[in-house]
Amino acid sequence: MKILVTGGAGFIGTNLCLSLLKKGHEVTVVDNLSEQIHGKNPLNDSTLFLLIRDKVNFIYGSVCDEDVMKVAISDNEIIVHLAAETGTGQSMYLVKKYVEVNVVGTSLILDILANNSNIVKKFIVASSRALYGEGKYFSKKYGIVYPKHRNAVDLENRNFNVTYLDEKNLEINSTDEESKIHPSSVYGITKQNQEQMVMAVCPTIGIQPIAFRYQNVYGPGQSLKNPYTGILSIFSTLIKNNKTINVFEDGEESRDFVYIDDVVNATILGIEMEEANNEIFNVGTGIATKVIDVANELISNYNTDNCIKISGNFRLGDIRHNFADISKIKSKLGFIPETDFNNGIKKFTDWVNSQQVSDDLLYYKSIEEMKLKGLLK
Repeated sequence: MKILVTGGAGFIGTNLCLSLLKKGHEVTVVDNLSEQIHGKNPLNDSTLFLLIRDKVNFIYGSVCDEDVMKVAISDNEIIVHLAAETGTGQSMYLVKKYVEVNVVGTSLILDILANNSNIVKKFIVASSRALYGEGKYFSKKYGIVYPKHRNAVDLENRNFNVTYLDEKNLEINSTDEESKIHPSSVYGITKQNQEQMVMAVCPTIGIQPIAFRYQNVYGPGQSLKNPYTGILSIFSTLIKNNKTINVFEDGEESRDFVYIDDVVNATILGIEMEEANNEIFNVGTGIATKVIDVANELISNYNTDNCIKISGNFRLGDIRHNFADISKIKSKLGFIPETDFNNGIKKFTDWVNSQQVSDDLLYYKSIEEMKLKGLLK
């Protein structure tokens, strides 16, 4: 098949493209090679881009450029829409940029599809666990509940756990695809808009939509310089430069970390299986891992004695816990995550050990930006 991957030079994108090429598909990539991800000289220096250069039909441009997207879409049968601005914290002060790329960019693609002849059969959109906000909990008093976003006063008083009305002892539940959508960041809101537009528009124009709500994706190849790429990279960069690891809140917050190969496999199932059509799927492991455990596991794998500082710092818009219920994607598509966290971390740290890791000043810049905006306390 002929497949268009927007954002195909990113971390998930390059891994997906290489797997699609191995399966014999013809791949076109649209990517603007953002400096935040690819550096100042991306055409020559971006490790990710170099993996796919000369292997795909590469279009250097933005999903917000109508002329670029008309050319990109013209003869492709499948669209995998990965292109997006992805920093949760950054989205809270670069609101216009996030809306323009994530929402307006997606609307442009849909507009082109609705008003121009094409041969597109499927549209797969990369959604996010960020849609679920603070997630799903069980209360002995109220049953299943969806707590509101945590407020600054409680967080400043180190009351990090979520509450619901007068109930403080809540049990975290996995979020299934029917869970309440209530994002706590601009990023989450834009992913919600992306997903809803795709799922609403595509069926009216004869295209099968599929949304994958990715959890926290990690693995070899993810950027060690982009301060919005996730804690595994941030912590690894700090460790490699003999810096103290600053663990926010009390370290007990948790996420569902899913290995890159599993994410690629799930996405390809969506491309190739008709059972995926018109469906929304969580993509994760179904297991919650605490941030403090991530920090300790990294230190153990790197065999270092870096200090961990549980600082009590917090970011407004961050959630406390979230992990996926993956029973739907298991039953409908036969997806089983193959890489557990311990093995995935080992593969990731082995790769990091092979890299030259510089002291990344972008991380400290991002921290100062959030402090100045009042988002980091």
